[in-house]
Amino acid sequence: MGIVEQARRAVGARTMTEAFRLTVEEHADRVAVRTKDDEVSLTWAQLRDRVDALAGGLAGLGVGRGDTVALMLGNRPEFHIADLAAMTLGAAPFSIYQTFTPDQIAFIVGDAGARVAIVEEQYLERFQAARASLPALERVIVVGGARGDAQPASSAGTGDTQPTSSAGTGDTAWDDVEGADPGFDAEPHWRAVGPEDVLTLIYTSGTTGPPKGVQLVHRNIMAAVRVADDVIRFPDGSKVISWLPAAHVAERNAHHYLPIVFAMTVTCCPNPREIVAYLPAVKPTWFFAVPRIFEKLKAGLEGHLSTQGEATVAWLAAARRKVELEQAGEPVPDDVAASAAEGDEKLFAGLRAMLGLDEAISINVGAAPTPRDVLVFFHAIGIPLSELWGMSETCGVGAVNPPERVRIGTVGPPSLGVEMRLADDGELLVRGDVVMAGYRNQPEKTAEAIDAEGWLHSGDIAEFDDEGYVKIVDRKKEIIINAAGKNLSPANIESAIKGAGPIIGHIAVIGDARPYNTALVVLDSDFAPAFAAQQGLEGRSLEDLAGEDAVRGAVEAAVGKGNEELARVEQIKKFTIVRGDWLPGGDELTPTMKLKRKPIAEKYAPEIEAMYS
Repeated sequence: MGIVEQARRAVGARTMTEAFRLTVEEHADRVAVRTKDDEVSLTWAQLRDRVDALAGGLAGLGVGRGDTVALMLGNRPEFHIADLAAMTLGAAPFSIYQTFTPDQIAFIVGDAGARVAIVEEQYLERFQAARASLPALERVIVVGGARGDAQPASSAGTGDTQPTSSAGTGDTAWDDVEGADPGFDAEPHWRAVGPEDVLTLIYTSGTTGPPKGVQLVHRNIMAAVRVADDVIRFPDGSKVISWLPAAHVAERNAHHYLPIVFAMTVTCCPNPREIVAYLPAVKPTWFFAVPRIFEKLKAGLEGHLSTQGEATVAWLAAARRKVELEQAGEPVPDDVAASAAEGDEKLFAGLRAMLGLDEAISINVGAAPTPRDVLVFFHAIGIPLSELWGMSETCGVGAVNPPERVRIGTVGPPSLGVEMRLADDGELLVRGDVVMAGYRNQPEKTAEAIDAEGWLHSGDIAEFDDEGYVKIVDRKKEIIINAAGKNLSPANIESAIKGAGPIIGHIAVIGDARPYNTALVVLDSDFAPAFAAQQGLEGRSLEDLAGEDAVRGAVEAAVGKGNEELARVEQIKKFTIVRGDWLPGGDELTPTMKLKRKPIAEKYAPEIEAMYS
């Protein structure tokens, strides 16, 4: 049987548990999960053995079909083992952001009703602080050692060394659970799992209130798998890097569920700040990231290219013009095409190889608007970066630009099996098998989100272009209505300003019921110190740099350049540089780096009012 037929078998599975077994059957000796230097390297057969060994131990602790299992793990092989083991038993594993406070942990674990949790040792102190509020939580299984440190347990029959797990009083070490029941038979358990069983819970970021637990069933994720297969058509031997938080639906889809179905090799990157170094080491077939990653990458590449001479500047300018003309549907002059082709042959092809993206057949960005200049830049150097749209409530899918037909400024056409239409007020409505089963324990919120005809109300204002591609305007609740009654999109304004200069790390636009727009600006934690050093300001903290004239001048230049891309009513009239940084999971940002607009407005009320005084 050829690879196409093998892939079709897994794509046609009714459940993710069935897909896993089909992949193991067809690709037993292919590497499934590894660390970068192969300290750990598990084939699909070895992964199955470890999954079954852990599933037997979990079953002995009372985990079964319909239960939930909390996971607080970094990007390490044990995540894939633990998630698959719980799934094998018909339970729903769900992940907790590693940045969460004890109160946030307690809320999510309590809402999910988990009796068992698997926690990495470095997060154990915070997790234990939440336990007083979790009387139903019976057991915490501790994964110790450095991330990716564990080797296959000998009880699982796949290696000779034991994992370096440890546990405190009242906890259980991982290696005391894995292989605890050598006679355990996994088959009756995974075969009993049905398409309507909950596969996982994805807790929303909670920008406007407590997180809601999105219940995704096996049928939902298998539909999402078919969407990805329709758009990308993953080749045999595909590779991806696991580096985003597993609590985010994008990580679970891109680097866990899709690899299970398509027998991809997953390389674990335990520190997300090292992802740029992992790319050339792995050369992934598919790469997905949030806009901030590509913004930083562009800034670094432009700095490098600016030192390469006049020919490089000319090649890049020609390549940019070629992209813009093609996007506008206009002919490309021969001299522009020739210069762009020369640049690709002599420079850009090598640049793609240096980045590690020369083997990628699709590169996507999502979760927030991406500045147009960023998208054009990557297209110009031969990396067709394309935006996509999805929500936790739609398994992270919904619309995506096909790699060969990207329309910059849109998130692509509706995906396979996904219906979309606009409500009277422009809100995007979505219907299809990818739409969640509902919010956990919140039937009222579920009824608000999904109407009687099955349409999910996304909360996003959108438009369709003449080719049926979707353009996201902004979140419905975040649209600014200024003092003159004009509707404005803060996200699009922020995208334009951020794209105008790498000195800006984060920006929050203020303007609702105001006579003009202002902004809170946070300096980029990587670029600002480097820029300051060039100005003779070495060793200054972000807090100190916020008050330096040279830094303010650079921010002012970026805001001015960004304003040129905006209508007068959208432009930023005043800004304040915030002292310090905004971190994921902090007061200002969700773990997925979305702005918490109401907390920001409350925290920085004096600074905001000063800009309007």
